[in-house]
Amino acid sequence: MIVFDNVSKQYNGSGVALYDVNFEIKEGEFVSVVGQSGAGKSTLLKMIFAEEKPTNGRILIKGRDITEIKQNKLPILRRHIGVVFQDFKLLDKKTVFENVSFAMEVAGKSDKEIEDDVPQVLDIVGLLDKKGRYPSELSGGEKQRVSIARALVHRPDIIVADEPTGNLDLVNTWDIVQLLVKINQYGTTIILATHNIEIVNLVNKRVLTIDDGRVVKDQLENGKYIL
Repeated sequence: MIVFDNVSKQYNGSGVALYDVNFEIKEGEFVSVVGQSGAGKSTLLKMIFAEEKPTNGRILIKGRDITEIKQNKLPILRRHIGVVFQDFKLLDKKTVFENVSFAMEVAGKSDKEIEDDVPQVLDIVGLLDKKGRYPSELSGGEKQRVSIARALVHRPDIIVADEPTGNLDLVNTWDIVQLLVKINQYGTTIILATHNIEIVNLVNKRVLTIDDGRVVKDQLENGKYIL
């Protein structure tokens, strides 16, 4: 489903972020991407949803080279890729329901589609009973669940999660990880960037280790991971 083919990324004045990266992620996989801060994890994830383009190499999603997609076609690509960030990125003056529905409104979905789909995803993430609350009335874990619901509402093939538990306590961290595992069981491909090795071992799936811009280890599931 996702192929990185000799991908490198160099930022002007700041050296190489990724160097000659090669891997393939199959449909329905759950892959953790680990590495120290600055190793290149976020750059790699940004390339999957085409926020960044490689300096060299190709990135294929479902056989299509996304590095060649024109800027005005990127929103179509991104409807197939849900993104979850560490800092939630919620709209403070909108309710839980409105935060999720806003993503559909921007994509041109009808009122009927919004009325049907938003409650479904809020039910999946366990927030249907809090659809009328505002972000200020939610815990950190609940805010991240809204973020995940927003990522889910377009029924994406892929969810990219960049340190989604970085601002959460231990209990909420486990809840969010288990939710991502649940979504993966529905068939959605999950790519999770994290520095938390306990999370990696809890998930017990494939792990890509990034060090100094290179993939230095590609470990399949089963067996504890040691960075």
